[in-house]
Amino acid sequence: MRVLMLSWEYPPVVIGGLGRHVHALATHLAAAGHDVVVVSRRPAGTDAETHPTTDDIVDGVRVIAAAEDPAHLEFERDLVAWTLAMGHALLRAALTRLDGWRPDVVHAHDWLVAHPAVTLADTLGVPLVATVHATEAGRHAGWLSGALSRQVHSVEWWLARRADALITCSAAMRQEAVELFDVDPATVTVLHNGIAPQAWAVPASRVAATRRRLAPGGAPLLLYFGRLEYEKGVQDLIAALPRIRRTHPGTRLAVAGTGTATDMLVANARTHRVRRSVAFLGHLPDGELPAAVAAADAVVLPSRYEPFGIVALEAAAAGAPLVTSTAGGLGELVEDGCTGVSFAPGDVTGLANAVRTVLDDPAAAAQRATAARARLATDFDWQRIAAATADVYAGAPTGGPQELPRPKIPTGNVFGRT
Repeated sequence: MRVLMLSWEYPPVVIGGLGRHVHALATHLAAAGHDVVVVSRRPAGTDAETHPTTDDIVDGVRVIAAAEDPAHLEFERDLVAWTLAMGHALLRAALTRLDGWRPDVVHAHDWLVAHPAVTLADTLGVPLVATVHATEAGRHAGWLSGALSRQVHSVEWWLARRADALITCSAAMRQEAVELFDVDPATVTVLHNGIAPQAWAVPASRVAATRRRLAPGGAPLLLYFGRLEYEKGVQDLIAALPRIRRTHPGTRLAVAGTGTATDMLVANARTHRVRRSVAFLGHLPDGELPAAVAAADAVVLPSRYEPFGIVALEAAAAGAPLVTSTAGGLGELVEDGCTGVSFAPGDVTGLANAVRTVLDDPAAAAQRATAARARLATDFDWQRIAAATADVYAGAPTGGPQELPRPKIPTGNVFGRT
């Protein structure tokens, strides 16, 4: 099949797990013989003079990366305007550079590419498949109180309703999409993210050196890695650290990642009087992150909202014991007591007890880590996921253009919570 993917992030522009997901899916589809074109963007804050549009074959995939428009728009300050401008840039890049190449399907990844994806599918008369990687309502625990949140939700709703087939990365995310966007459950397919375990193999000498740097003196080492946002729950892990240190003196926490919650988390560490025991590492490059993960006594993922949790797969690939909340996809990825230890989202006491379970019995923790890694080759194999995605493409009808109204957004919690 000829597949046209649109994504607001694609290597080397990677913001979170979405960019890695789209890259892995595109390259595995190409390896299976499909003709794949990805239309994405150049880095934010650049322009066409310093970072012109590129059109290259990378890992068997044709990647068109559109230059930013001249308008002075910032992602953080002008999100909707920035997104519309990016969409126009992606659309122009696709229409002017495809040179008669016509896809069999358009695949949109997340709401930020809704406008160009819908326009291309409508214009070319081909099916539109959309992957819902997360939702605005989910990120805000069901509340859409602000104007920006309502705007984002309405675009998500539009993309989901216009799509001829939807994909979600977990059963929890499927239920969320059905509930939020009032779509037919039969049109939503659950396809987990995948992982390439070999990319997380690190020489023992590097792991040992990283361990000595992050936990001098052999102190217990906990690690969180991922985006630093409120819904990731790192504040709960910091709140639990004093309790953990009372039973396991000297325990240190390394936090790898960046995000809007960074300043809040640093302040939380001071409030809980553990600032000297928490190392904020910022963004770790791919060459350093696997060693840090493998060096940890436990990787702790305390998400309050998590559509999937690809970091859990990455931790398993590195052989690290897992402690995770049961939020969303994490509850499907981690089997409590078998492949990790789980606790309820936001339960600081439960989090502390789960970490103690790992630190109290390293042998049992290692057995769970081995079981978690063994699942990767079967349940989360990218070749199987790419083949299943191609099946979704082949089965998607061509619904054609639709004129849709604006969604009605409740004034209260959209999930009916109090």
